[in-house]
Amino acid sequence: MENYDGWDDHYRDEKDAAFLYRTLAAAEPDAARRELFARLAEVEDRHVERWRQLFVENGRPLPTHRVSRKTRLLSWLARLFGPGSVLPLVLAEEGREVQAYLQLARTAGAKRTHDAAVGIANDSAAHARELAEMLGREGEPWHTGGAGGYLRSIVYGFNDGLTANFGLVAGVVGAAVEPHLIMLTGLAGAMADALSMGASGYLAAKSEAEVQAHQIELERCEMRLMPDLEEDELALMYETKGLTRERAREMARTVMQDPAQALETQVREELNIQPAELAPLGDGVITGTSTAVGAVIPIVPFLILEAHVAVWVSLSASMLAHFAIGAARSLFTGRGIWASGRDMFLVGFGVAAVGYVIGDLLVKLL
Repeated sequence: MENYDGWDDHYRDEKDAAFLYRTLAAAEPDAARRELFARLAEVEDRHVERWRQLFVENGRPLPTHRVSRKTRLLSWLARLFGPGSVLPLVLAEEGREVQAYLQLARTAGAKRTHDAAVGIANDSAAHARELAEMLGREGEPWHTGGAGGYLRSIVYGFNDGLTANFGLVAGVVGAAVEPHLIMLTGLAGAMADALSMGASGYLAAKSEAEVQAHQIELERCEMRLMPDLEEDELALMYETKGLTRERAREMARTVMQDPAQALETQVREELNIQPAELAPLGDGVITGTSTAVGAVIPIVPFLILEAHVAVWVSLSASMLAHFAIGAARSLFTGRGIWASGRDMFLVGFGVAAVGYVIGDLLVKLL
């Protein structure tokens, strides 16, 4: 029995990918890279056609399609700053596509669907390798998490610093204290939040490394206790790279004869564990610094403007920053840009409103 869950999303993702690669080709000044992007767009067109055939063969209506806001944002950034500015995010998307089609191949109820999933996963893996070469990366690029590392730490650190200190500044404004106290409180809050988030980033990265070590140990045990199952999983992974089913099984059987090589392959292919893009200390420094940058946004107007004007400028700048960082988060969460930005805007406004009311109440009570 065929499982149609996710088919509509796969079709729309392929349409979006073709649109994005054509945008990258149009914005790319280098002739060789422009030709590569154009070729990748043509491959995505073939994926769209392959999905169209699957829908027809299974008697399902073809989904409607409109270019997603995320794809439009990436296209806009590529036109404004050049294709290189979005390549890490495009690489991450190709990586997610490889994993999604690998899962589809595992659960497909029909051979034709299985073969289509394997073929598209193979193409996506090839795309990821070519994009990784542009970025100077090595290894199996679709397993690295793409847009994690520095960019993720920056976005989430900035978000925390902005929201927390905005609420703090709103609280002291509500308490109607002197302007210099607002500045001192805001600066102290920015410093404390940056140190806290930096320490949290360090500890989180350290804990993740420990978890990965535990996962590797579990995989070693599984390979010893369930070698047939592990061999089947390896064969499917090799099939997604373009090998025939028979050749994939032969290679998996050969790899499993060397326990050390088999474990290394399974850790990379199945668990998706790669050397960390950021060491724990680096993660802490990046997270702490971006937190401090976000935290000073509500304070800066009070450093350069009269208090009664600074309040409104701080509010406006902070709310705009909340929407922008919410939109940026959508690159990682997969949500729509407008929905993610709107939610972050409302969260920021809510935090400020609660902080202001609490500050005002404390003054009246005390």
